[in-house]
Amino acid sequence: MVHIGRLKPSQFDQIEFQIPICVLHISLLLFFSPLNQLNTFKILENIDVLLSTTTAPKMLAIFWFHSVNISFGSCVSQMFFIHFIFVAESAILLAMAFDRYVAICYPLRYTTILTSSAIGKIGIAAVVRSFTICFPFIFLVYRLTYCGKNIIPHSYCEHMGIARLACDNIKVNIIYGLTVALISTGLDVVLIIISYTMILLTVFQRPSWAARGKALSTCGSHICVILMFYAPAFFSFFVHRFGGKTIPHHIHILVANLYVVVPPMLNPIIYGVKTKQIKDRVILLFSPISTCFLK
Repeated sequence: MVHIGRLKPSQFDQIEFQIPICVLHISLLLFFSPLNQLNTFKILENIDVLLSTTTAPKMLAIFWFHSVNISFGSCVSQMFFIHFIFVAESAILLAMAFDRYVAICYPLRYTTILTSSAIGKIGIAAVVRSFTICFPFIFLVYRLTYCGKNIIPHSYCEHMGIARLACDNIKVNIIYGLTVALISTGLDVVLIIISYTMILLTVFQRPSWAARGKALSTCGSHICVILMFYAPAFFSFFVHRFGGKTIPHHIHILVANLYVVVPPMLNPIIYGVKTKQIKDRVILLFSPISTCFLK
């Protein structure tokens, strides 16, 4: 058995931290339903639901019921899905950057370039790439010999957390993890930057400030999601490998937990705040409450 390590009660095992996690997870389910008409967003929402389903239930079980035990096989399964989802979501964010690039730079050809068939192929490619990259993680952790330590100082299982329990040399695990980060996610970030550079060049060639503002406003939600997704993920990734002794451990755990909880909840709200579906859903959700108070 692999025990998932818990923080000290004086740190994050308080009700102040437990309730927000539960609220965020419930909010995710409430706000996803209005987005069923948005193709690229629907792919992202499905990935976010999978991420939240993979991590949040066990996190709540740890904080609420002190259920800190998990079998090694279940831990490896959770590890695979977390990394699989991360790489897939990174690819979808790149696809959305391409979507914004086509919409702003080639608006007349948008419907012919990004057809439903093309979006479906992008989704399939993201899943296949993610599976191909992350499947070797399973063999990399199963090949190791484990002795003594069986506590992961996190509320979920991830590759390096499991590998550090081993008595063997984990150099291969470290090298493969870095290679995957650079080739997949790192390349996605570079291409996103290139995409937005070309978008900015196109936008600032327009004579009207109103047209510039309208074009940039369509990118604002995507940029927010990108920052919210990559910032805590890369922070956790590099701290795990290079900054374990310089960054306080509870800060590392907090950021890692925020990475798997906050983006799935906020993504549909950020993308849908300007859409009629979200507004109608919010009005429908809270109208009985307001009516009750008026009475």
